[in-house]
Amino acid sequence: MNECVFCTLPEGANLVENEFARAFYDKYPVSQGHVLIVPKKHASSFFDATPEEMASVGDLLSRVKELLDERFQPDGYNIGANVGAAAGQTVFHWHVHVIPRYDGDIGTVRWHS
Repeated sequence: MNECVFCTLPEGANLVENEFARAFYDKYPVSQGHVLIVPKKHASSFFDATPEEMASVGDLLSRVKELLDERFQPDGYNIGANVGAAAGQTVFHWHVHVIPRYDGDIGTVRWHS
């Protein structure tokens, strides 16, 4: 059985999806509306992505921004991927963070326990 938290996430958790990727709210958000975009095929590194997966993530990035703009009206965004433990990656199924930013928030992109 695959132990990856992203591979075993129920379909009902999806905010939006396409053929190669899906997007859902982060369980440990940095800010209100923090979304993860995750390829459906398991691979640990962003650099292992196929061209189709990259295009699919890009498509969802635009769709997620539209949804977040409508629902939360953020003042800006952080968009990024952590690759490797030294860079802060804690789930080794590559993914892209879409973090809405609001005037006056704390400005960090890492979640701390």
